[in-house]
Amino acid sequence: MTTMTPNEENAFYADPDHQVPQGPPVRRRAKLSEPVPVRFPEDLLREVRDHAAADDRSVSNWIRRAVEHELERSHR
Repeated sequence: MTTMTPNEENAFYADPDHQVPQGPPVRRRAKLSEPVPVRFPEDLLREVRDHAAADDRSVSNWIRRAVEHELERSHR
């Protein structure tokens, strides 16, 4: 886990010397399935967007992670 802020990471990786791949290649996760349309009340969507921005994630990624956490919790 990095201790850099997103702005520090952007500055670090702007330097071409820091863009050289290191270590073995890492396989990406399997492709995602088809999109699932979900509607949220405006205030809930605003809150999701705020949390996603605070975590420096996309809204989709933030929601996906929240669903994964909830499914994991329900399997315990």
